Amino acid sequence: MFSPEIREALASAYAAMTLWEVAAVVLALAYLLLAMRESILCWYAAFASTAIYLFLFWDVSLVMESALQIFYLAIAVYGWWQWRARKGDGETLHIHRWSSTTHLCAVVAVGVLTLVFGYVLDNYTSAALPYLDSFTTWGAVVTTYMVTRKVLENWLYWIVIDGAAIYLYLDRGLYLTALLFVLYVILVVIGFFQWYTLYRQQQVEPGQAVAI
Repeated sequence: MFSPEIREALASAYAAMTLWEVAAVVLALAYLLLAMRESILCWYAAFASTAIYLFLFWDVSLVMESALQIFYLAIAVYGWWQWRARKGDGETLHIHRWSSTTHLCAVVAVGVLTLVFGYVLDNYTSAALPYLDSFTTWGAVVTTYMVTRKVLENWLYWIVIDGAAIYLYLDRGLYLTALLFVLYVILVVIGFFQWYTLYRQQQVEPGQAVAI
């Protein structure tokens, strides 16, 4: 059914998998599915998955990705705090959009940080794929912050970042994680339209202020 090359690649992928990677993937997938439903439980899944990935990425010399996991641990706590009922009056954070100027600033910031940190990693460390590693890291930092603030366009950012991450993980032998990110690309498209529908509903509900 499969050519020898494909069978060998699948066998290598299976051999490279670990139970820890499986657990991290399952929890990461749970995070995304819960986030699509605006469930605060997504941040519990994110924290657990991140704690595992912190060690997995360090083990395969993805320095920036390892550092990103430390940020994720903190942002999972921040995201939980942002999504819970606030000020004791039942008011919650609602889906909103950034202006074109804010998006431009975010893109430029990611680009500059990618070049700076990519150069440092390339010249002063043994990090693998330093520029791509830096791009996915800083792109994820900005986009994850957008998720904590329920910025609608975060899903569009994730399409680009997750697409780049697929190659990064394949190169480092994290095959199950790469497969997860293929699924992510599909799910984030669904997530965008799901949040867009909720955004439109929230816009017409009385007393619903847009958060900035």
